Amino acid sequence: MNQTTAGVADDLDPDIRRFQREMAAAYGRYPDFEQLPLGERRRIAEEVRAPWAAGGPVMHSTETLNVGAFGVRVRIHRPNAGAMLPVLIYVHGGGWTMFSLDTHDRLMREYAARAGVAVVGIDYSLSPEAKFPLALDEIVSVVRWLRAEGEAHGLDPRRIAIGGDSAGANLSVAANLALVRDGKAPLSAILVNYGAFDGRADYPSYGRYDGPAYNLTTAEMAVFWANYLRDDADFGDPLACPMRADLAGLPPTFFAVAACDILADENRDMAARLAAAGVAVDFRDYAGATHSFLEAVSISPLADRALAETSEWLSGQICANNDNDSQ
Repeated sequence: MNQTTAGVADDLDPDIRRFQREMAAAYGRYPDFEQLPLGERRRIAEEVRAPWAAGGPVMHSTETLNVGAFGVRVRIHRPNAGAMLPVLIYVHGGGWTMFSLDTHDRLMREYAARAGVAVVGIDYSLSPEAKFPLALDEIVSVVRWLRAEGEAHGLDPRRIAIGGDSAGANLSVAANLALVRDGKAPLSAILVNYGAFDGRADYPSYGRYDGPAYNLTTAEMAVFWANYLRDDADFGDPLACPMRADLAGLPPTFFAVAACDILADENRDMAARLAAAGVAVDFRDYAGATHSFLEAVSISPLADRALAETSEWLSGQICANNDNDSQ
């Protein structure tokens, strides 16, 4: 997400280094980026990420609907003509503040094609205009819509996973916590791509991987949390900061963690806490990867491997006939 890079450390995978440099150069065309109005920064971010979201798998069909109690816009990618497809709800990252279904469209199509699932991307409301818990409430409303009406759209309400990257991973875990809180069954599986779960910047990885060479900085993360939360009291809410939650009863969870990321240690901590709570955890630590590295799949064998491993796990969780996900 950074705009300039003085140099890239030797511990980065060479293709991820290239991704990092090209992203930095694209943002570098706007040296006053941080001073621009938020709407303009969002527009530029869309422009910068557009080449990385292009190409990739071709879908059998794609449709856009407005669904649920909030009328949330969703994009549904179907990789084949299956009559009743299992579902991955995908929640894009961007610090609750940036990005969109378009910036993450290739990632969604990659999961659809590789895992053989329908992917339902959620266009949730961004911060700071929309503060916690609005985006979370919107996502839960989409879950409820899928459980109630998904079958009519060829989406299997019994086989639903949810996942996302960064802030999207936070919202994916929090959505399951909200379902359990409300006495509902959690979803079948959770996919975590380099998630933000805590709000504290005192993990060792914050010091080790801070700075523009690694794509996400401590200062940026602090701004994102400030944008999302209503006030400091929200740091204590487990639906905002899932590290503070009782995690018992959550579904199997896959972690794709970028080793060269300020968030790496809190992902390790979160995975350990889930395992201690009895949750089945599959944890993969990708050496040489930075935050957002999956978006480099067009040039990176490392990102390709991570997507392949994640999709294989996802397929195993929700593509067999099962009743893990109840209405």
